[in-house]
Amino acid sequence: MAHTPTAAYSISMKVTLDNVPGVLGRLTLAIGEAGGNICGIGGFEVKTATLTDTVVVQCRDEAHQIEIIDVVESVDGVTLHSWYDRTFHMHEGGKIEVLALMPVGDADDLSMAYTPGVARVCMAIHDEPAVAHTHTIKKNTVAIVSDGTAVLGLGDIGPEAAMPVMEGKALLFKEFGGVDAFPVCLDVETTEQLIEAVVAIAPTFGGINLEDIAAPGAFEVEAELEKRLSIPVFHDDQHGTAVVTLAALRNAAKLVGKDFSELTVVLAGMGAAGVAIGHILLDAGIGDIIGVDSRGALHESRDDLNSAKQHFVEHANRQGRSGSVHDVMPGADVFIGVSAPGLITVEDVQAMASDPIVFAMANPDPEIRPELVRDIVAVMATGRSDFPNQINNVLAFPGIFRGALDAQATTVTENMKIAAADAIAESIPAERLSPTDIIPSVFERDVSLRVAAAVARAAVADGVCRM
Repeated sequence: MAHTPTAAYSISMKVTLDNVPGVLGRLTLAIGEAGGNICGIGGFEVKTATLTDTVVVQCRDEAHQIEIIDVVESVDGVTLHSWYDRTFHMHEGGKIEVLALMPVGDADDLSMAYTPGVARVCMAIHDEPAVAHTHTIKKNTVAIVSDGTAVLGLGDIGPEAAMPVMEGKALLFKEFGGVDAFPVCLDVETTEQLIEAVVAIAPTFGGINLEDIAAPGAFEVEAELEKRLSIPVFHDDQHGTAVVTLAALRNAAKLVGKDFSELTVVLAGMGAAGVAIGHILLDAGIGDIIGVDSRGALHESRDDLNSAKQHFVEHANRQGRSGSVHDVMPGADVFIGVSAPGLITVEDVQAMASDPIVFAMANPDPEIRPELVRDIVAVMATGRSDFPNQINNVLAFPGIFRGALDAQATTVTENMKIAAADAIAESIPAERLSPTDIIPSVFERDVSLRVAAAVARAAVADGVCRM
């Protein structure tokens, strides 16, 4: 349940109010006392005995929506005609569509767009396959691929139920990166089937964005597709989260005056996102990282680690610390959580080094509530939009694919990811940097352009461009 009213549970109500003193006041007071947040009332001028208008209210959850409806129906002088859930209304009919780039108004247009003219372009691609990257939708189109096994915080809900998330992702690709992306939700039972399906559809696309695929299968899928495809493959749950986390930590370290190479990080949650965060921080020169999963700290003496965790532990936890997350928190400079609500305590944060940095990114409820440690932490970040410093993948993936497509990159290298993180971090100038402003807003439109340019430069420097 959301702790505060949010647009995600907002409702729109059509109401008629009697034109007598106090009715509007009673309505707004009743909604407020019930915990609803009125965020919209249509502009009006009353010239008749009644007024019919729309009232938009943010609620905490679905039960709270019904509570608000009941309250509105009980107000004297107010008649509720209808209401709807604004989130479900937004999703009706889907959130994306395909549009033509040119008109077909006469026979000349038809002969060029389709037969016979199209045959010339087909043969040009047959003779030189790289032409497909400039003369088909491959130039600007990404497949958002999921099997629906790890959707948001919902888990294994299947490919059809995953569609709204993938559509939303496509919307963000277009809005923030100008990239045409299309959801491809696959009904498969094994990682091998998923890999083969993506390989089969890959000729249509200029890049593959993997999404909401459960670990450890996600690691295998990405690694195998990178081997078999000559287009960028990017698992956003892993690397998008990692890129934005690195960007935020760069600025947080500057703010507290600590050298990046001397930071000790406790990283809780060693699934897809956690492993990727650990690797990008190590590549960026972090001091040390102690990874923690549901069984405690990762160390070389454990014999229950999968290949991804084993590879990680070979390069981290240099002191070989063991025990629970509470055992390894003392003295840490940074806590990063991609795990579960309420994982750490106030006492854990108090035991950290001076000027502690806490990124509690579990959604919707973080590993520790920001208000509990407001007077202890130097910098706090979460995955939520209603707290400062949101670690949001939207800052990364549109610009990363924009840059990769523009450079005609065949892969996404580690240097390209670090370049993206640095571009995001540098979007906050030194004079703006503060404990509540270490990462730009997703609505700062120039960020994706900066990321795209930095990624393209890194692709050229790494020699992975097709042309």
